[in-house]
Amino acid sequence: RFQIQRGKTDPTSYKSLGDCFRTIFQREGLLGFYKGILPPVLAETPKRAVKFFTFEQYKKLLGYVSLPPGLAFAVAGLGSGLTEAVVVNPFEVVKVTLQTNQNAFAEQPSSFVQAQQIIKTGGLGSQGLNKGLTATLGRHGVFNMVYFGFYFNVKNILPVNKDPNLEFLRKFGIGLVSGTIASIINIPFDVAKSRIQGPQPVPGEIKYRTCFKTMATVYKEEGFLALYKGLLPKIMRLGPG
Repeated sequence: RFQIQRGKTDPTSYKSLGDCFRTIFQREGLLGFYKGILPPVLAETPKRAVKFFTFEQYKKLLGYVSLPPGLAFAVAGLGSGLTEAVVVNPFEVVKVTLQTNQNAFAEQPSSFVQAQQIIKTGGLGSQGLNKGLTATLGRHGVFNMVYFGFYFNVKNILPVNKDPNLEFLRKFGIGLVSGTIASIINIPFDVAKSRIQGPQPVPGEIKYRTCFKTMATVYKEEGFLALYKGLLPKIMRLGPG
């Protein structure tokens, strides 16, 4: 919701994270917080499988190239993120469409009906179920590159604890920092993805088309910090995750 807002003059603008929670609850009820939950639930298993399986495969392939270990982890992460993005993008299109709909939960179409409507009006390509693919490639590619590169390098530097509780905290802490840093670095791609996949400012006119052009438009019209909209809820979700 934060990422599709076009500045303070936008009628759907939220003043803060707390204001966003209150507004959604008042207008859309408790179930408003669970809009679009089915697509990510359906995507989660294949997404995780593709992420970690392809990361290991790319890591093996890079073993034939004389790269420093740190760089190899980052490049393998980039490859896994790009592959993962192709799998999850159709689910993201449906999810964003549902989440940006401000009608009550009961008034919304189901995920399957929404997907059918998207395919009917835009097809399976860049105007339909694969809208915003380049931005999704950037989002997942950059996130996984930073995450895997940072996590595995730092994990190998910090000594292992014999105490299982301390060892858990060590890995959790490294993962938390990795996810937070990756979220901060990749969020401009996330903002671009939300603008492309979400509702356009003028119905019937496509303002946000491609990833980097969308970033440039947001920067020009709303300033540099607009590329970091929604950073706090993103970190709250992906850091611990």
